Amino acid sequence: MTNLQAFIGMEVHVELNTKSKMFCGCPAKHFQIKPNTHTCPVCLGLPGALPVPNKQAVDWTVMLGLALNCTVNKTSKFDRKHYFYPDLPKGYQISQYDQPLTQTGFLTLGSGKKIHINRVHLEEDTAKLLHKTINGKKVSLVDFNRSGVPLMEIVSAPEISFGAEAKEYLKKLTQIIKTLKISDCDMEKGSMRLEANISVMDQTTTRRIYPNYKVEVKNLNSFRFVEQAINYEIKRQTALLWQGTKPKQETRGFNPKTKKTFVMRSKETAEDYRYFPEPDIPPMVFTNKQIARLQSQLPELPEAKIEKLATKHQLSSDIARLLVNKPQNYKYFIKSLSIAKKHQLSPQKLANLIINKKINLSQPVTKQLQFLTQKQAVSQSIINQVLKDNLDVVKKYKAGKASVIGFLVGQVMKTTQGQADPNLARKLLLEKLAVKK
Repeated sequence: MTNLQAFIGMEVHVELNTKSKMFCGCPAKHFQIKPNTHTCPVCLGLPGALPVPNKQAVDWTVMLGLALNCTVNKTSKFDRKHYFYPDLPKGYQISQYDQPLTQTGFLTLGSGKKIHINRVHLEEDTAKLLHKTINGKKVSLVDFNRSGVPLMEIVSAPEISFGAEAKEYLKKLTQIIKTLKISDCDMEKGSMRLEANISVMDQTTTRRIYPNYKVEVKNLNSFRFVEQAINYEIKRQTALLWQGTKPKQETRGFNPKTKKTFVMRSKETAEDYRYFPEPDIPPMVFTNKQIARLQSQLPELPEAKIEKLATKHQLSSDIARLLVNKPQNYKYFIKSLSIAKKHQLSPQKLANLIINKKINLSQPVTKQLQFLTQKQAVSQSIINQVLKDNLDVVKKYKAGKASVIGFLVGQVMKTTQGQADPNLARKLLLEKLAVKK
């Protein structure tokens, strides 16, 4: 074992922001709602109740697949995934198995590495278990408000190599989902849930061979915890392999306090779920015209925005990404470009003002830029006077004594009675001294 390598795949479950549930007309909203009030015979799994798919949920899932460069399957179907647990009223979950809505896409990381997307499919969410103590006894209660809420699953290929890479992948994926406005991706509310499948093996050949086991880490509710759990698992599995022991295929949880994973149960396989086609829902058939219509509804995606900022406005990729990462910053920047130009403020400086919170996004930019321009002019005047009054110090700076810049900043602060921005004063002094050399 000279070339151990980690293979990590991510499974991301996302609740969609539809008004109604996946297969019935009950409200999909369930957070902080009185338990078991948004229910009906369909989402309670009562005998004779028939499911009717939510078209909005289907369209949104296809749109995310298109945004992730996936192929839309012209024919797609729902399947029954069988397992027995108190949060599953029917004894099976309506999901998708061998004919998902979309598959074989990719998401590109900042390094240029492509993480391939195996599938983006649609299913129904389960009920929620509440563990409480009533009259001194520990009990588990079931709230069926969440049962049947549209749940989209994005499954990546095991091509992520370490924790930080998984974190970047998840951030980019979340940004795309939020841009489409199909989910709020709120992990605290449970509308986005993360699972990592991790394996380690000796990769000594040029031919890629995936490990014949995987460890699934469930219930990860932050990008930071995903990174920590993956890094711990890589170390744990590597240590086992060095001892000559193959890691067990199992499901594990993660303890944020110890930053370690722990065993929950043995890992199920697809055969354990006894998948078969959902007999109450006919297959979905998509035409090229329908797919083109959904493609045309895609908004400008984050990577396209970043590229446009870099090429059209000459922003660095880092600055462009910081703007795009916060939609309110990006929107304010685009709206303010023409006004900034009138004030001879470059796109780079405007972006810096927004990112560094020197501009109030709730206020019109015109007056703020006028004030900043005036402030800059006043500062320039004070800088000129300080340099004129301290020619001996200027001479020392020219001779190579760079430390005297601190004295000159101090003089600016003294002249303005501490009202000047020391960072701006330093910047303007250095610009002026560079010209004077």
